[in-house]
Order: sequence, then structure tokens, then C-alpha cells
Amino acid sequence: MLLIEKVTHTAKEAGDIFGFSWTEAKQFIVKSGSSLLIAVVILVLGWWLAGWSGKAIRKILTKSKTDAGLVTFLSSLATISLKILVIVTSVTQLGVQMTSFVAILGAAGLAVGMAFSGTLSNFAGGVMILLFKPFKVGDTILTQTHQGKVVEIQIFYTYLHTGDNKVVILPNGSVANTSMINFTKEKKRRVDWTISLAHGEDYVQAHTVLTQFLKGDKRVLKEPEPFIALAAITPDSIDVTVRAWAKTDDFWKVYFDLNKRVYEEFEQAGLHLAQASDAKENTKKTPKTVK
Repeated sequence: MLLIEKVTHTAKEAGDIFGFSWTEAKQFIVKSGSSLLIAVVILVLGWWLAGWSGKAIRKILTKSKTDAGLVTFLSSLATISLKILVIVTSVTQLGVQMTSFVAILGAAGLAVGMAFSGTLSNFAGGVMILLFKPFKVGDTILTQTHQGKVVEIQIFYTYLHTGDNKVVILPNGSVANTSMINFTKEKKRRVDWTISLAHGEDYVQAHTVLTQFLKGDKRVLKEPEPFIALAAITPDSIDVTVRAWAKTDDFWKVYFDLNKRVYEEFEQAGLHLAQASDAKENTKKTPKTVK
């Protein structure tokens, strides 16, 4: 009791010195205390809600089978944004004017954005790729003259492995804003060949042999049906166009295997492939050996 009376007496003396009454001091303390209490409640409760909201967003996106990289990014972005809002609200509750602070923060953000325009472009490109999924990890794509298998999609860069095992690192900003070819997005692809026969060869027989080759390959799909036609007659050859459909995973195997069969078995069927013009010229210019 003596301590309380002493503090009260000291406060009254301070009030007399600085020109305010003890009643005014008590009102100020009560008002400030209530504002501080409300600010603390807003901070604690808001901080908890921000963390809970981030976890809830992560669960919802995970259940919807959203890309793992996009799940992490969106949940983190939501959590950070909500926490910043909670801090600003809590400080405002204490009577601090945040208008100037927000203006300064916005100007600083603009300056930083201009300084890192390329990085922000990559960031935006990464968000677009993860959100709209023009390709995913495991796809084989061709973009900006680079072809390879996508092994990683980060928020700023996409990583490709080429056929000779080089790693190509592509900025997401340019990837998201340029054309590309996704070779593996569809489950089946059309395989095209051009078979060049020598002049005088029987096209009907060639058509029959090629049809047998395609029917004998179980990897060639029956629907759509294979297509074989006489495409062109040139001074050097008779060009036959062959088209067939196969599963995307079998594309190159089907392509190379038919080439091999044509090379090895056309001669057995009495068919001859056209010779290149350069080879013909070299044959003409090579003198015969006199025996």
C-alpha cells in the first residue's frame, strides 16, 4: 500500500510539473492500455489465422493435384501476405499513422521492381508455367532451339536434359512468352517416312511390302489407319510417303525399325532404293578397270 501511495504521489507531482492532471493521466493510461491490448490480440490471433490459412490452402491445392512447386509457392505467398496485413493492422491500432509508411514501401517496391525487372519477369513466367502447365516435369519439349526432357521447374528457371545429357537452364520469362513444341503431351504421335525408290521399280509391290511391314509391327496403331501414297516423281527417284500412328513412347523405335527393315528387306523383295545424285555422278566419273 505504501508503494502504491508513493507511486500515486509521484505521478501527481509529475502531473503538476508537466501541466496535466492525474485524471487525464489515468485516462491516457487506460486508453493506451486498451489499444495495446487490442493490438496484441490482433497480432496473436491474426498471426495464428495466417498460418492456419496457409496450411489450409496447401491441403486444398494438394488434394486438387496441383503441381507441387505451385502449391508451395501459393501457400507461402498467402501466408506472408496475411502476416504483413496483420502487422500493419496491429500497428495502426496503436495510433501509428501507416499512410506514409505504406507510400514509402510502395515507392521502394517500385524501385526494386525496376532494378530487378528481368528477375520479376522470370518470376511471373514461373507462376504462369506452374499455373497453366504448358509442360510438366518429364515432358520432352523444343523451345528457343533447345530440345530436351524437363527435369525441374523452379519459380525462376526451367531445367532441360538434352539427348547428349547436357543441362540447359532456361529463364521462365522467355519460356512463358515464346512458342514451344511439347512432344510428349499427347499419348500418341504420327510417324512419317519418305521412301525413295529408283525409277522403274514397281510401286504397287512397294505399297504391298510396306503395308506388310506396318501390319507386322504390333506397336503401330490400327486407328488411325496407316497411310501410304505416291508423293512425288523426281528426276532421281520415286518418293513414297508413309504415315503411321504409334504411342508416344514408341515413336522413335517404330521409326528406326521400319528404316532398318526397308534397308535390309527391300532388296529381297526385288525393290531398289534410289541412289543419291552425288553417288551417281561419282559412279559415272570413276573409270572402269581394264582387265
